[in-house]
Amino acid sequence: MFSDAVLDHFQNPRNAGELPGADAKVEVSNPVCGDVLQLAVRIEGERIAEARFLCRGCTTSIACASLLTEELHDRTLAEARSVTAHSLSQSLGGLPAATFHGAELAADAIATMLRNIAAKYR
Repeated sequence: MFSDAVLDHFQNPRNAGELPGADAKVEVSNPVCGDVLQLAVRIEGERIAEARFLCRGCTTSIACASLLTEELHDRTLAEARSVTAHSLSQSLGGLPAATFHGAELAADAIATMLRNIAAKYR
């Protein structure tokens, strides 16, 4: 049911844990399934220097959160806007409809993060 990429990110999550000194942190949840994702980033200049996550959820949510932190590393804030649920799903080999909510949760986290950062620096 799960691709090798999903299983790899689930079994060997990248950048899991707290991020001391984070410049921004958000928590998003999916009220239907109960998954919760916390995303934290450290920004240097206009680039995301580091991203970490904490996730309580299913295999796909954890895998998508792990991939999200890799995708965000060294991207500008503008470039980070291109990370979508669809792009995360494709990078993980294509998620079936039943597990696509994991990619949506990760995409919601970065979208919320970017909105918060934009509001903070207005």
